Amino acid sequence: MSTFAYAGKMLRVDLSSRRTGEVSTLEYADRYLGGRGIAARVYWDEVSPEIGAFDPDNRLIFASGPLCGLPAIAGSRWEVCGKGPGSPHRFSYSNLGGRWGADLKFAGYDGIIVHGKSEAPVYLLLQDGTVEFRDASALWGTGAIDTREALKKELGSTARVVAIGPAGENLVATAIMLADGDSSGSGGLGASMGAKRLKAVVVTGGKGRRVRVAQRDRLKELTDYFRDTGRGFWEYLSRWSKDPILGLRLVPGPEMKKEPCYGCLGRCPRKVYKAANGQKGKFYCGSAMYYQPWAEMYYGDWNDVPFYATKLCDNYGLDAFDMDLMLGWLDACARAGILTEAETGLPLSKIGSYEFIESLITKLALRQGFGDVLARGVFGAADALGRAAKEQTRYIGYQAQPGLYPWYGPKLNTINAIPHAMEPRIPMQHLHEVNVLISKWVCWAMGLPMHVSSDVFRAIARRFWGSEMAVDFSTIDGKALAARMIQDRQYVKESLILCDFIWPITDLEFSQDHVGDPSLESKLLSAATGDQVSEEELYTVGERVFNLQRAILAREGHRGRQFDVLPDTCHTVPLDYDHSDPECLVPGKDGEVLSRKGAVLTRGDFEKLKDEYYRLRGWDVATGLQTAAVLSKLGLEDVARDLAGRGLLGK
Repeated sequence: MSTFAYAGKMLRVDLSSRRTGEVSTLEYADRYLGGRGIAARVYWDEVSPEIGAFDPDNRLIFASGPLCGLPAIAGSRWEVCGKGPGSPHRFSYSNLGGRWGADLKFAGYDGIIVHGKSEAPVYLLLQDGTVEFRDASALWGTGAIDTREALKKELGSTARVVAIGPAGENLVATAIMLADGDSSGSGGLGASMGAKRLKAVVVTGGKGRRVRVAQRDRLKELTDYFRDTGRGFWEYLSRWSKDPILGLRLVPGPEMKKEPCYGCLGRCPRKVYKAANGQKGKFYCGSAMYYQPWAEMYYGDWNDVPFYATKLCDNYGLDAFDMDLMLGWLDACARAGILTEAETGLPLSKIGSYEFIESLITKLALRQGFGDVLARGVFGAADALGRAAKEQTRYIGYQAQPGLYPWYGPKLNTINAIPHAMEPRIPMQHLHEVNVLISKWVCWAMGLPMHVSSDVFRAIARRFWGSEMAVDFSTIDGKALAARMIQDRQYVKESLILCDFIWPITDLEFSQDHVGDPSLESKLLSAATGDQVSEEELYTVGERVFNLQRAILAREGHRGRQFDVLPDTCHTVPLDYDHSDPECLVPGKDGEVLSRKGAVLTRGDFEKLKDEYYRLRGWDVATGLQTAAVLSKLGLEDVARDLAGRGLLGK
């Protein structure tokens, strides 16, 4: 593998002994690229199933990709992987933006592998080619935003910081990491970081460095082409004062300013909001919307409370998506008389107020009183409280369940049944690939000037998902093939590592046929590294990384067909709403407008979908387990041997 595009090394850190070392990125790059791929390989090699999320031998792997640090193409995302505190503890991952990942690469590292546990709170400082372990005792108990700003004040404004808040320190199951630009990493890995008593990782001294690429002229040509594609659906939606898809108010405010990640054109909703009191911060997507409807119901109109609620989550280090589910469940339990203000210490009658959300987040992050129960996550808390409380989880967030969020559900889009059933957390990148296009198609079906017509949608399906049947949602035909192709493409994207708002280039607003270009990723990689990689070869890497993660999950307890399941509500409770598509409109046969309202995904159809999917993967259909033949074909012979020894290979 070429040394171009990579820094060439990863930093290894032992917090217990306070020793550091280096490992060559090129040991992994040719087969796993970067990001999720390299992180999963390191995890497979170094984290056995017996190791818990809070054990010193757990790893936290911070990883960028070969396109990180390049201009314009939105390729400077970065990944953190490790064992998370879900139930059970198992492999988890998070995807972050901002500038931290690019500056890590400019500082000379493609990633950091952290293990061990510090005796006292510590933060890591990577500065001018050196690594320091610095005392963080004075920062312990401080919010993630406050920690970041304190370190920037001490080390300079160009220092890049990723930190945890009190929730991570207190091992709350839904704790996040927070980096520059309020970029958050979920999956519970903030708690895994807190267990190591690692308060922050700071990168500085990489300013002005450039990524070495093999074919700079070719890369510029491709970058110019990318610029001309005009990607920016979310900007398109903002032309209306009301979002026609979500049915939610687009975030207003005294001031909204773009704040793109490093090397991005800013064609997404990532903006800095300025509240009336002068406080600023990132405020968009799910983290912006989680408290918005509650606050509007309570106050009767828009105000800054949803923004303050988001910043409370960020500073205390809590996942706003999980908080969304928590709110629905608490409200349902209060209405049913299962929980009272006296026993919870929460002003449940004031949900939607600032007083309520401040009380909830503080108690939860600090594990005070009833917050200690809530620190297990909404479904863990419901289990602890008994049957009546657990019953209320059936309807929160529009029939959400563990691992299933009320956007892009499998009753609306049956392709999404496969990733929902197989991933250790919400597979948002997988879900976006088709559902963002459904949103565009709904705009077209509503008569808005959108370029994704039924004919265009079917043409895109042929190019990206194997057949037109992928976007005929009156049938399950074609959905298994589409799911497989999406998974392979998304695992490549998570390894390169490219922004989910922009990639893949499925559609082109200003071209003649509006069909996107799935070959651009391989062309960019080839120009950056100098190693010619075809579109098909890139998908093989995605298939390899996906199968490796599947093997990791298998030896941690997710063992094939009997574990590839969806919540019962997917099969029993008719669809009545989806956040992304309130009227549940999708294309049917020949592109006709079809509403999925009232639909379920029957158990029989889901099992047929799995049958076809397992065959397409070359796995054992009866058990859903991987086979030695498939793993060997992908160069994962050692993985096959390990699984065989555990009785986890299919025939």
